[in-house]
Amino acid sequence: AGSGAAVPSGRPPVEAGAQAASRPKPEVTGGERVEAPLPGTVVAVRVRPGQEVRKGEVLVVLEAMKMENEVVAPRGGIVRDVPVEKGDTVSLGDVLVTLE
Repeated sequence: AGSGAAVPSGRPPVEAGAQAASRPKPEVTGGERVEAPLPGTVVAVRVRPGQEVRKGEVLVVLEAMKMENEVVAPRGGIVRDVPVEKGDTVSLGDVLVTLE
C-alpha cells in the first residue's frame, strides 16, 4: 500500500445526469459477489437465479464507451441473485450477480 499514487475513494467521478439514473442496489450477504468491473449500462443478462454456471461463462454484458464488455463467472456455481436487469445503469463495484 503506500505507493504514493493517489487512489480515488472507491467511486469514479460521476458525469452529469448519470447519478440520477443509478439507484442503490440491495446489499447481498453470503455467496460470491460478481461486481461491475467498470461503469456502464446493462445490455444483456444471460443468467437467472437457480441456474448453474461454469467458470468463464458470460453472466452479464455491459456497454461502456460504445463497447460491449462481457462479465464472466469467476468460478462454477449456482446463481443465487441477479439484482440488475437490461437497461440498468451500474457503477464500478455494483453487484451484478451473486453465486452460491
